[in-house]
Amino acid sequence: MTNTLHDGLPLALGGNTFGWTTDDDQSFAVLDAFVDAGGTHIDTADVYSAWAEGNSGGESESVIGRWLQRTGRRDDVFLATKVGSHPKHQGLAADNVRAALQESLQRLGTDHVDLYYAHYDDESQSPDELAATFGGLVKDGLVRNIGLSNLSPEREQAWIDAATSAGVAVPVAIQPQYSLAHRADFEGGYRAIAEANGLAVFSYFSLASGLLTGKYRSKEDIAGTARASFLEASATDDAFALVTTLTEVAGRHDVEPATVALAWLLAKGVTAPIASARTPEQLAPLVASSELTLTAGDIADLDRASQPFA
Repeated sequence: MTNTLHDGLPLALGGNTFGWTTDDDQSFAVLDAFVDAGGTHIDTADVYSAWAEGNSGGESESVIGRWLQRTGRRDDVFLATKVGSHPKHQGLAADNVRAALQESLQRLGTDHVDLYYAHYDDESQSPDELAATFGGLVKDGLVRNIGLSNLSPEREQAWIDAATSAGVAVPVAIQPQYSLAHRADFEGGYRAIAEANGLAVFSYFSLASGLLTGKYRSKEDIAGTARASFLEASATDDAFALVTTLTEVAGRHDVEPATVALAWLLAKGVTAPIASARTPEQLAPLVASSELTLTAGDIADLDRASQPFA
């Protein structure tokens, strides 16, 4: 997939940990390190992290907003956030989207977002209505680009067609779940949409909620961790066999397994995988993926090991 939407380091920093597993100081350290390494693309959502005890949604955006206020680096970053699943703002009806966006802008401390995603589909809204709602945000200067996440390929194409017909802003990016441990959805449908429409692809769960960092080799390793609820469904024999192969390939290049997992996505045409880090030390292997070129043999080995997920 080719797209001019993303420049610089081919990595998007996931903001889901901010205000959840990382406090302000830790989050600021990661953000500083990411930008210092040449990163620009920061991905968050208005719902992050409503799932955490004591949180209500908006925590991640608020942390990023405080970092931007402290550093003054708004013009150095490409901000992406999402709408549709905040507890107060469910769905994609026009009035709801505008109200949610205003709250996101307030938390982020900015007058626009660079990429605004429909986080989940809302089948009460027709493609024409969705195109008009989000196109209006671009027309008003509140949003620079439109992205789609977790809509079916058919609904994504219908939205694109409706926007094209109406002469309003057309979505330019998709955010599908895609990793070595989750291949079928993208390779079986979303890839074709991206290629047909020249969309940028920013994959989420690029490290399968941490499984592909190589830290977890058994179900016992997962139990009791902060990410247990995200990882338990992935804890299969096939998954741990994949981690073994991933670790072997990483050893050939003297890099971390996470570096290889992200480099594989880049080799498959992802514009910039999204990945999160709790510390600058965890960020380093993610950044290193941009400098790793996997061999044909490496990719073949990873393809075989991840075939159960294709």
